[in-house]
Amino acid sequence: MFSSKFCYSASPKHYTATEITIIDHYSLSFTFLQRNLFLQLEMGVYLSTPKTGKASEDGENDRLRYGLSSMQGWRATMEDAHAAFTNLDDSTSFFGVYDGHGGNEVSKFCAKFLHQQVLNDEAYATGDLENSVRKAFLRMDEMMCGRKGQKELELLRGKVDQSTSNGENLQKTEEDYGKDVLSSDEGTQTDYSGPSSGSTACIAIIRNNQLLVANAGDSRCVMSRKGKAYELSKDHKPDHATEKKRILDAGGYVQYGRVNGSLNLSRAIGDMELKQNRSLPAEKQIVTANPDIIKVDLSEDDEFLIVACDGIWDCMSSEQTVDFVKQQLNSEKKLSVVCERVLDRCLAPASGQEGCDNMTMILVQFKKPLGSKPSSTEPVVPSLQ
Repeated sequence: MFSSKFCYSASPKHYTATEITIIDHYSLSFTFLQRNLFLQLEMGVYLSTPKTGKASEDGENDRLRYGLSSMQGWRATMEDAHAAFTNLDDSTSFFGVYDGHGGNEVSKFCAKFLHQQVLNDEAYATGDLENSVRKAFLRMDEMMCGRKGQKELELLRGKVDQSTSNGENLQKTEEDYGKDVLSSDEGTQTDYSGPSSGSTACIAIIRNNQLLVANAGDSRCVMSRKGKAYELSKDHKPDHATEKKRILDAGGYVQYGRVNGSLNLSRAIGDMELKQNRSLPAEKQIVTANPDIIKVDLSEDDEFLIVACDGIWDCMSSEQTVDFVKQQLNSEKKLSVVCERVLDRCLAPASGQEGCDNMTMILVQFKKPLGSKPSSTEPVVPSLQ
């Protein structure tokens, strides 16, 4: 029934309104014909052979070094983006992974502006990093709903040939760095409520000897402490009790593990069609960009940090990834090469398997000593709020 250029996707992130109508009409009762219909809707646009070219880079300062790599893989378009700044300021490093769905414009928008919003917030200047990060996540939606934000999304949507894009790191020039170019937006257009596409956002900020991780979606941050994997974020899925309660309270529903039968994430930046309840604040919408945030004091026991999209975590567990990275570091010093090897290991050898998604991974290795004594406690993963 299907062309060989397609590969079955076990968990595509987004259905169109037309597809949702078809699903609801047939009620997904999984008779033979209806099951075929469901499988058609589950098909993504995939290539006959994967694009295995990678966009990789390395960098370092006196506190840490990093490597990253991204790969389009089997998907017909590259919807991941990332940001990496060893020196956001004199004492702060910033790393972010953004996994887009329904298009690549929102992930690129986040890669271009989210760190700037953190840096420019008044709370950041007073040392309140957590508050500045939370506001920056929510500010992304506000910015994209304005006239200038809409134009920026249109520019990003057509800026790069998607058939050859490999998750470029969108950075501004030194002249523009730190400026909020959209802060003077004059409001929203009456016929535009924001992008229907969206993106996860998982960021790690290292300031002096403290690590802050903020996450909205199912990208993930994992740290290796004493050789053991510690998850510093939780995947936001609609079936989680706390997430489901918010969805229902906001007037939405969860069907077959998806928000309103469409989105398999319960938190994301963008997806504005699921944030239209004007009686509720942004934090309580059906889908929210409000991140979970955790802070960890770094110690000499902390070896490295991984920030990656679900293209990695769908194929390898947190512990498996940490173990694989440790093994690779025994013989390979270039961190981007280690990331590339993780991507290659996760890539599906053929269609119809896990490993058909875009993949992006950032590996941050701490330089010794960090200035803190060995830790006697384990990092605490926050509960979903």
